Amino acid sequence: MALPLMPKATAVWLIDNTKLTFDQIARFCGLHVLEVKGIADGEVAVGIVGLDPVANGQIAPGEIERCEKDPAADLKLLEPTVPVQRQKTKGAKYTPLSKRQDRPDAIAWLLKYHPEVPDAQVQKLLGTTKATIDSVRNRTHWNHVNIKPRDPVSLGICSQSELDRVLILAAKRRENKEKREAREARARARAEAATTAEGQPDMPADAAPDTALPDEE
Repeated sequence: MALPLMPKATAVWLIDNTKLTFDQIARFCGLHVLEVKGIADGEVAVGIVGLDPVANGQIAPGEIERCEKDPAADLKLLEPTVPVQRQKTKGAKYTPLSKRQDRPDAIAWLLKYHPEVPDAQVQKLLGTTKATIDSVRNRTHWNHVNIKPRDPVSLGICSQSELDRVLILAAKRRENKEKREAREARARARAEAATTAEGQPDMPADAAPDTALPDEE
């Protein structure tokens, strides 16, 4: 399914300016519904400026109004008039020399706003190393005084679609982890309840403690 050019920026605009449901926005932008909820709550896409899909010719006028009236309807993306160049997906991530000095800022942004993203994914997305990530996190980087969290997309280090993919995967991992922890907690509770029950002495329902007085002489 074709997606808008800047899915997360488009989602930001749709949340702020329409009455579309989270599911409709998630389907149109190719995002997980939890990501869309995170955007609405201000936990995701911090600092990203919304992009109007009607103004930039990605959907037809009146399309939003049509889908607002029918929560089951999907926004239809218009065919691009100019072919979109495919991005290379193989090979090591290359960051231009002019952008490498901005990588610590991008690392700081991800650590601050998306700590759920594993270091390995940060390395791959930004073309950095584990040692650099640790130095930014621990504030031992040689230039830590001047490091300011900045969106890697606005810095030109990665594309919005690349960032979106990483955040969607991180959200799914977090969701799966929460479900797993909930299952484990329920299993522990059942085990503790069973252990407590086993420790209780069996007593017939009609049994009563012996309160008879001793025989008088």
